[in-house]
Amino acid sequence: MSKIILGIESSCDDTSAAVIRDGILLSNIIANQKVHEKYGGVVPELASRAHQQNIIPVVNEAINISGINKHELSAIAFTRGPGLLGSLLVGISFAKGLALSLGIPVIEVNHLHAHVLAHFIQRNNNKKSVPEYPFLCLLVSGGNTQIILVRSWNNMEIQGQTIDDAAGEAFDKCAKVMGLPYPGGPYIDKLASQGNPSIFNLARPNVSGYDYSFSGLKTSFLYLLRDNLNTNQNFINDNLPDLCASLQSAIVETLMRKLRKVSEDLGIKEIAVAGGVSANSGIRLAFEEHAEKYRWKIHIPPPDLTTDNAAMVAMNGYLKYISEDFAQLNSTPFSRVEI
Repeated sequence: MSKIILGIESSCDDTSAAVIRDGILLSNIIANQKVHEKYGGVVPELASRAHQQNIIPVVNEAINISGINKHELSAIAFTRGPGLLGSLLVGISFAKGLALSLGIPVIEVNHLHAHVLAHFIQRNNNKKSVPEYPFLCLLVSGGNTQIILVRSWNNMEIQGQTIDDAAGEAFDKCAKVMGLPYPGGPYIDKLASQGNPSIFNLARPNVSGYDYSFSGLKTSFLYLLRDNLNTNQNFINDNLPDLCASLQSAIVETLMRKLRKVSEDLGIKEIAVAGGVSANSGIRLAFEEHAEKYRWKIHIPPPDLTTDNAAMVAMNGYLKYISEDFAQLNSTPFSRVEI
């Protein structure tokens, strides 16, 4: 009998619902929230209100597009955390209520686990290879930057992580001081393709072990702008592509240096990348170059599975359903990073 999982993702500012049948994606709907753009970042209260408006139509569309009836669902998986508590509560409450009405179990999902397991999602028209255990996954997003050793779908261990800012946060905050719209990462990526990454020399963080730090790089970029704006008020506009290329190069180089070290020390060449920043063209190019130079077998998710989405939640829920790993109805959200 088929196992059909509805996934619900509401950890930040994207409301998403997806349906997976036996590991194959049937639908994946994402509603973005434009309201945060004028604030230059996500406003938690506005995010939770938008989730309340979006969740019913998003879930309804995901079920309709999947071609199933809601009574065919085996379980409902929801993101428990980490994330914004108000946003998480909307998704969790809806998932519990719908599951109760249908008489089916709920499954809680760790948002970070789900990003890693997005690599195992299949589509009917495109069977793809999946990572072989054990593998390393660079999880890089607006809120998290981690190198994870994945021994199995339910056995993951952080090898290194940022001790301050995440890489995505560095992209967005540097974009903001240059006057670029929010979220700034995609704008930097586009402009970087037109610039020279060697024009400006930015500080490369040097943290011991496998951990990352991006606060120093961000400060170095801020001082670069400050010092040059004192002599040329049009410095940013005159050098925007080169500034973006230099910043992106520094961030990507920092990410890959630590990932190379973990790969060498553990002797693992099965390497994946996940999270919203994995859509960045500089990171994807670096992975391809490392695959050729270091004989890595790389796994890069399609763009629609990089950002926060319910397909990855449903995939994790499917694997948990097989193991009968169900949640209690008194499950509560958590905001802090856990793995």
